[in-house]
Amino acid sequence: MGEPFPVLWSGAGLLAIDKPPGLPVIPARTGDPEACVRRRLEAALGERLWVVHRLDRDTSGVLLLARSADAHRAASTAFERHEVRKWYLAFTRGAPEHPSGTIGTPLHHARKGKMRPAAPGEPGALPAQTEYDVRRRWNPPAVAVALIEARPRTGRQHQVRVHLRAAGAPLLVDPLYGGASRITAADLGLEGDDVLVARLTLHAARLEFVPPGAAETVRVEAPLPADLAGLVARLDAAADAAAGLTGRGQGI
Repeated sequence: MGEPFPVLWSGAGLLAIDKPPGLPVIPARTGDPEACVRRRLEAALGERLWVVHRLDRDTSGVLLLARSADAHRAASTAFERHEVRKWYLAFTRGAPEHPSGTIGTPLHHARKGKMRPAAPGEPGALPAQTEYDVRRRWNPPAVAVALIEARPRTGRQHQVRVHLRAAGAPLLVDPLYGGASRITAADLGLEGDDVLVARLTLHAARLEFVPPGAAETVRVEAPLPADLAGLVARLDAAADAAAGLTGRGQGI
């Protein structure tokens, strides 16, 4: 049986795959216990796997798993020591005030599995740091959209989502944190009423790490999935039309 997900890299007892949106990494508390990334991979490969880190159910992109307890221990330690570098691409409603910077707002657990910015000096606050760069900007009629590269230096739950929201750039689709559950062309003021994206507008684009027992850094990248690539295409087409085919969205 072939792998149910694209394999991006394999070695040193580790396996990196391109996780699709809409599927949890581990079994959910309710529902089919087999409907998760780990169980499907284990069934396809015929071996036990260990989850090294998590991605939210509706986040796509690079996910690292281990094929042995030793590899899992080594990779997990690397994550805990912040030796693994992570890059995310986020499509947001608006952009932070500055085109690049570091968001260092501590986070705190909130109700219903959410996180929130901690108040100054609040007990239980968790240090958190996210570097970012605004990579693209579009200005369709209804709402400004940005593509932000986010590089979390700590690994708090929902860190990128909460930090960008606190910086004035909430994810375009993020119902848990008060955003829309989907985005249609009409929502952006574009022609048509087709659904452009119906899941969290966040993609784990890249990981860099030194595998256990190795000396060289490995870079693993996941291409932008079809729904998010389609969003870019629609925004670019609208920008071209508005500019009389003389330019595209601002930025790189």
